[in-house]
Amino acid sequence: MNTTIPPVQKNEYYHVTFEDLTHDGAGVAKIDGYPIFVSGALPEEEANIKVIKVKKGYAIGRLIETYKESPYRVEAPCPIYKQCGGCQLQHLSYEGQLIAKRKQVQDVLERIGGLKDVPVHPVLGMSEPWRYRNKAQVPIGEREGGLVAGFYQQRTHEIIEMKECLIQQEKNDEVVQTVKAICEKYGVRAYDEPKHRGVLRHIMARYGLVTGEVMVVLVTKPAELPNKKEIIAEIAEQVPNVKSIVQNVNSKKTNVIFGDATNVLWGEEYIYDFIGDIKFAISARSFYQVNPEQTKVLYGKALEYAQLTGEENVIDAYCGIGTISLFLAQKAKKVYGVEIVPEAIEDAKRNATLNEINNVEFAVGEAEVVIPNWYKQGIKADTLVVDPPRKGCDDALLQTIIEMKPKRVVYVSCNPATLARDLKVLEGGGYKTVEVQPVDMFPQTTHCEAVALIELK
Repeated sequence: MNTTIPPVQKNEYYHVTFEDLTHDGAGVAKIDGYPIFVSGALPEEEANIKVIKVKKGYAIGRLIETYKESPYRVEAPCPIYKQCGGCQLQHLSYEGQLIAKRKQVQDVLERIGGLKDVPVHPVLGMSEPWRYRNKAQVPIGEREGGLVAGFYQQRTHEIIEMKECLIQQEKNDEVVQTVKAICEKYGVRAYDEPKHRGVLRHIMARYGLVTGEVMVVLVTKPAELPNKKEIIAEIAEQVPNVKSIVQNVNSKKTNVIFGDATNVLWGEEYIYDFIGDIKFAISARSFYQVNPEQTKVLYGKALEYAQLTGEENVIDAYCGIGTISLFLAQKAKKVYGVEIVPEAIEDAKRNATLNEINNVEFAVGEAEVVIPNWYKQGIKADTLVVDPPRKGCDDALLQTIIEMKPKRVVYVSCNPATLARDLKVLEGGGYKTVEVQPVDMFPQTTHCEAVALIELK
């Protein structure tokens, strides 16, 4: 193939067969090895497409007519699915989604990690892959004098009004609509992003799946919320099981949701929920998994891979609010957790106290700095658990693991591509990847989590 001249031209039509999905859910077809990405297409489909953009290494196409449909194609149940950017795979049956996610993990392990013989198990999915999210963060806008709550249209900041979201807990949908109506009643204006004026930026609802407790967060531009007293009284009266009403002030011209100042307007600072037997205190800003049902599955698999007997020292790098650490502590001699975000470590300590778990110790800092310091003090891990952000493990941490030589590493990943990259480094440093178990934490989207078991050769 001549790489300098793409084999397709803009505005031309082509008959193609799709063979794969991209990480954001577009179908992939190839002409002479040159990839064309087409939104809405699925593997195994044959279609006529129009090429609308040509780049050196790929083209973008539009679906014109499908001649052969995928056996897994379904009608998306959400009426605003095509406009909203929240889900990417509602047109693919759930069985088809699980097959595609397993393939995604297998492909990157081979392509990026060079790992051809590692068993990748079928994805652990949900029996009911809808209505799983326990947190809604909904931008607020105005239309014809009234407030609208919804999600941004794909690749824009145009709000599509939405009364319900099919991957959101129903409770959160009800809370957002109720709070929006109360704010509208008291004349609260929506924040206008281009003009950087107005009051209400976002309504956030958090819901404890096991406890039923509700938190309402109003994100405002000014510190002063008009008719605050009346609004608080009505939310407290109209929202069942509300335990906490919080205001977060974000006066900056930014698309980051939260500002620095958070004040409790009514009730408690926290709501509570359980993952398995462990109770968690959740504040407005706490990082807490949005799908607690599948989190239990994910952490259960991590615990199984850790193979703890009660005699081990375990280090949990990137420990967050202590979710995995506290699971591990039930079976380990001692768990050491490290996390760069100070507020998360405060939450982790609080959660340990809440559960009367005494064999954990938490430290604030970069894992690649704190863990070598522990090592110098004689604190050595038999098992090391990592649950890094999407960008994967810091290279310095990977080198620390290789030097420290824990006999077992359990890698919890939210991005198969960086998992594959990091596994390649560990394999080069004397480790072997034994197996990988994907877990579907976010049905209807392209995201896939995975747990890898890695052992010292």
